[in-house]
Amino acid sequence: MFIPYGKQNISQADIDSVVNVLNSDFLTQGPHVPLFEKSVAEFVGAQHALAVNSATSALHIACLALGLGKGDILWTSPITFVASANCALYCGAEVNFVDVDSQTYNMSVEALEKKLQQAKIDHKLPKIVIPVHLCGQPCDMEKIHQLSQEYGFHIIEDASHAIGGKYKNTYIGSCKYADITIFSFHPVKIITTAEGGMALTNNADLAKKMDLFRSHGVTRNQELMTKEPEGPWYYQQVELGFNYRMTELQAALGVTQLTRLEEFVAKRHKIANQYNEILKDLPIILPYQLPETYSGLHLYVIQLKLDQISKTRKEVFEALRAKGIGVNVHYIPVHTQPYYQNIGFTKEKFPKAEAYYAAAISLPMYPDLTSEQMDYIYQSLKEVLL
Repeated sequence: MFIPYGKQNISQADIDSVVNVLNSDFLTQGPHVPLFEKSVAEFVGAQHALAVNSATSALHIACLALGLGKGDILWTSPITFVASANCALYCGAEVNFVDVDSQTYNMSVEALEKKLQQAKIDHKLPKIVIPVHLCGQPCDMEKIHQLSQEYGFHIIEDASHAIGGKYKNTYIGSCKYADITIFSFHPVKIITTAEGGMALTNNADLAKKMDLFRSHGVTRNQELMTKEPEGPWYYQQVELGFNYRMTELQAALGVTQLTRLEEFVAKRHKIANQYNEILKDLPIILPYQLPETYSGLHLYVIQLKLDQISKTRKEVFEALRAKGIGVNVHYIPVHTQPYYQNIGFTKEKFPKAEAYYAAAISLPMYPDLTSEQMDYIYQSLKEVLL
């Protein structure tokens, strides 16, 4: 038996939708991508949605649309996948980090405000801040938005973990407190398109720019051209763009997956509640839920109370893996990665992020996780820790 930390749920309807596309006239640039975009936008309450081949691509075109470039600075959380930071470097900009909150593991609003105050004095304010909704729990977006109004930065919500979640009774992705929100549809995420991502915005100009950047910078829209079209075949490249398009196969899968999104998130909450009950007496710190939020619960991360157990995190990790439990660690702080060390982060310290990483373990979390499997995880944890 092996219990992975995450796993997709594929129904017969999902399979049928993909097969129907294979039997259709369009494998790419057909009707399913616009349908998927429209469906997600309507679900979360955003005005525009642009599907792409990964959340990494979505982050890149979001930064480009906001004009990030050489001489600019982007801030994000050190506890995230590297893509949240790399998107700044793709644009020729600088990147820096804001330490996390010790309870939520999301970007600390207090640390952000303090860093902004100093950056204003140093004339090094960020152009973009990317809060990351770690594990699916939203950051304190209202306060971050208030700071953006005071200090003049744009906000891209990295909600790769968070589709289906809510902040103050509003679906994450509505862009109420952000210029652009990013979703991921990787197989271990809440819904999947195999690989894929999406950028959402309420700004029509940003949507048009991202649309160009995802498809070579090429347009057939006469309004964006520099001269009259030479014929029905005519197009122009008006930006330096990329081939970041989503296929029809992926979008068709996304459409049917979306119909079960609320069911998936509800099951994740049921599993989290069960974990919270059965694990409460072990020497671990359980995930904290920020008030007025409803997490997408992509991940269930515990913190080991290392001062109360005789094993290291590595020994606990390896013991659980040996028992067939596919635990993982999310994430290694980005600033400690060799690439980031080589570009100058050797002296940067983010103590709360580093403390989080030292004790974090992600337990299996996906809708099909059974009570029997959870009991096995509990018994295994108890045996390893006590």
